[in-house]
Amino acid sequence: MIKLQVIGNLGKDAVVNNVNGKSVINFNVAHTERYKDAQGVQKDRTTWVDCSYWTDRTAVAPYLKKGTQVYVEGTPDVRSYTTADGRQGASLTLRIVSVQLLGAKPSGGSGGDQPSYGGESSPAQSYNPAPSGGGDSGEAMDDLPF
Repeated sequence: MIKLQVIGNLGKDAVVNNVNGKSVINFNVAHTERYKDAQGVQKDRTTWVDCSYWTDRTAVAPYLKKGTQVYVEGTPDVRSYTTADGRQGASLTLRIVSVQLLGAKPSGGSGGDQPSYGGESSPAQSYNPAPSGGGDSGEAMDDLPF
Protein backbone atom coordinates (compact mmCIF):
# COMPACT_ATOMS: atom_id res chain seq x y z
CA MET A 1 0.00 0.00 0.00
CA ILE A 2 1.21 3.50 -0.80
CA LYS A 3 0.30 6.27 1.63
CA LEU A 4 0.64 9.95 0.84
CA GLN A 5 0.65 12.74 3.43
CA VAL A 6 0.08 16.35 2.40
CA ILE A 7 0.07 19.60 4.33
CA GLY A 8 -1.23 22.54 2.38
CA ASN A 9 -3.97 25.10 1.87
CA LEU A 10 -7.35 24.55 0.26
CA GLY A 11 -7.69 26.20 -3.15
CA LYS A 12 -11.48 26.55 -2.89
CA ASP A 13 -14.33 25.61 -0.57
CA ALA A 14 -15.07 21.89 -0.22
CA VAL A 15 -18.14 20.48 -1.96
CA VAL A 16 -20.25 17.61 -0.59
CA ASN A 17 -21.66 15.31 -3.26
CA ASN A 18 -23.82 12.20 -3.12
CA VAL A 19 -22.65 9.38 -5.40
CA ASN A 20 -24.74 6.19 -5.51
CA GLY A 21 -26.08 6.89 -2.01
CA LYS A 22 -22.64 7.57 -0.49
CA SER A 23 -21.32 10.96 0.61
CA VAL A 24 -18.04 12.32 -0.71
CA ILE A 25 -16.33 15.59 0.15
CA ASN A 26 -14.29 16.94 -2.77
CA PHE A 27 -11.61 19.61 -2.37
CA ASN A 28 -8.12 20.44 -3.58
CA VAL A 29 -4.97 21.15 -1.59
CA ALA A 30 -2.00 23.21 -2.78
CA HIS A 31 1.53 22.81 -1.45
CA THR A 32 4.10 25.43 -2.47
CA GLU A 33 7.78 24.64 -2.29
CA ARG A 34 10.53 27.25 -2.66
CA TYR A 35 13.76 26.36 -4.40
CA LYS A 36 16.69 27.95 -6.21
CA ASP A 37 17.24 27.18 -9.87
CA ALA A 38 20.67 26.59 -11.48
CA GLN A 39 21.27 30.37 -11.72
CA GLY A 40 20.48 30.86 -8.00
CA VAL A 41 17.13 32.56 -8.62
CA GLN A 42 14.53 31.67 -5.99
CA LYS A 43 11.34 30.22 -7.47
CA ASP A 44 8.10 28.72 -6.21
CA ARG A 45 6.65 25.41 -7.39
CA THR A 46 3.05 24.64 -6.44
CA THR A 47 1.67 21.11 -6.52
CA TRP A 48 -2.12 20.70 -6.54
CA VAL A 49 -3.72 17.55 -5.14
CA ASP A 50 -7.38 16.75 -5.85
CA CYS A 51 -8.91 15.09 -2.78
CA SER A 52 -11.95 12.85 -2.36
CA TYR A 53 -13.03 12.02 1.19
CA TRP A 54 -15.64 9.23 1.17
CA THR A 55 -17.33 9.45 4.55
CA ASP A 56 -20.68 9.63 6.28
CA ARG A 57 -19.22 12.25 8.63
CA THR A 58 -19.73 15.30 6.45
CA ALA A 59 -19.88 17.71 9.40
CA VAL A 60 -16.26 18.73 8.69
CA ALA A 61 -17.17 20.08 5.24
CA PRO A 62 -18.27 23.58 6.37
CA TYR A 63 -14.82 24.07 7.95
CA LEU A 64 -12.99 23.18 4.73
CA LYS A 65 -12.91 26.70 3.30
CA LYS A 66 -10.57 28.29 0.78
CA GLY A 67 -7.21 29.10 2.39
CA THR A 68 -7.62 26.73 5.35
CA GLN A 69 -4.46 24.80 6.12
CA VAL A 70 -5.04 21.05 6.40
CA TYR A 71 -3.18 17.78 6.86
CA VAL A 72 -4.57 14.99 4.69
CA GLU A 73 -3.53 11.38 4.43
CA GLY A 74 -4.63 8.79 1.92
CA THR A 75 -3.86 6.63 -1.07
CA PRO A 76 -2.68 8.36 -4.27
CA ASP A 77 -3.84 7.84 -7.82
CA VAL A 78 -2.34 9.47 -10.91
CA ARG A 79 -4.77 10.00 -13.77
CA SER A 80 -3.63 10.77 -17.28
CA TYR A 81 -5.77 12.60 -19.81
CA THR A 82 -5.69 14.26 -23.22
CA THR A 83 -6.60 17.93 -23.45
CA ALA A 84 -8.89 19.37 -26.11
CA ASP A 85 -5.88 20.50 -28.13
CA GLY A 86 -4.34 16.99 -28.06
CA ARG A 87 -1.71 17.48 -25.34
CA GLN A 88 -1.16 14.83 -22.69
CA GLY A 89 -1.70 15.77 -19.06
CA ALA A 90 -1.75 14.14 -15.65
CA SER A 91 -3.38 14.90 -12.32
CA LEU A 92 -2.68 13.65 -8.82
CA THR A 93 -5.74 12.57 -6.88
CA LEU A 94 -5.90 11.36 -3.30
CA ARG A 95 -8.52 9.13 -1.71
CA ILE A 96 -8.53 10.56 1.81
CA VAL A 97 -8.34 8.31 4.87
CA SER A 98 -8.03 11.13 7.42
CA VAL A 99 -8.14 14.92 7.44
CA GLN A 100 -7.07 17.35 10.17
CA LEU A 101 -7.68 21.08 10.24
CA LEU A 102 -4.47 22.95 11.02
CA GLY A 103 -5.66 26.54 10.74
CA ALA A 104 -6.50 29.24 8.25
CA LYS A 105 -4.57 31.81 6.31
CA PRO A 106 -4.35 34.97 8.40
CA SER A 107 -6.72 37.65 7.17
CA GLY A 108 -5.93 41.35 7.28
CA GLY A 109 -7.56 41.82 10.69
CA SER A 110 -6.10 38.83 12.53
CA GLY A 111 -2.58 40.27 12.74
CA GLY A 112 0.71 38.39 12.63
CA ASP A 113 1.72 35.34 10.69
CA GLN A 114 0.16 32.83 13.09
CA PRO A 115 -2.67 30.65 11.77
CA SER A 116 -6.13 31.10 13.22
CA TYR A 117 -7.40 28.03 15.04
CA GLY A 118 -11.01 29.11 15.47
CA GLY A 119 -10.99 28.88 19.26
CA GLU A 120 -10.04 25.21 19.38
CA SER A 121 -7.83 24.09 22.22
CA SER A 122 -6.07 20.84 22.90
CA PRO A 123 -6.91 18.80 26.03
CA ALA A 124 -3.44 19.54 27.40
CA GLN A 125 -4.16 23.28 27.29
CA SER A 126 -7.54 23.02 28.97
CA TYR A 127 -6.63 20.41 31.60
CA ASN A 128 -6.27 21.90 35.07
CA PRO A 129 -4.54 19.51 37.52
CA ALA A 130 -5.48 19.39 41.20
CA PRO A 131 -3.66 21.83 43.54
CA SER A 132 -0.36 20.47 44.79
CA GLY A 133 -0.98 20.94 48.51
CA GLY A 134 -3.58 19.83 51.05
CA GLY A 135 -5.78 17.79 48.72
CA ASP A 136 -6.38 14.07 48.43
CA SER A 137 -4.64 12.85 45.30
CA GLY A 138 -7.33 10.15 44.86
CA GLU A 139 -9.94 12.82 44.08
CA ALA A 140 -7.80 14.36 41.36
CA MET A 141 -7.48 10.98 39.63
CA ASP A 142 -11.29 10.68 39.43
CA ASP A 143 -11.53 13.99 37.53
CA LEU A 144 -9.18 13.09 34.68
CA PRO A 145 -10.81 13.71 31.28
CA PHE A 146 -9.65 10.35 29.83
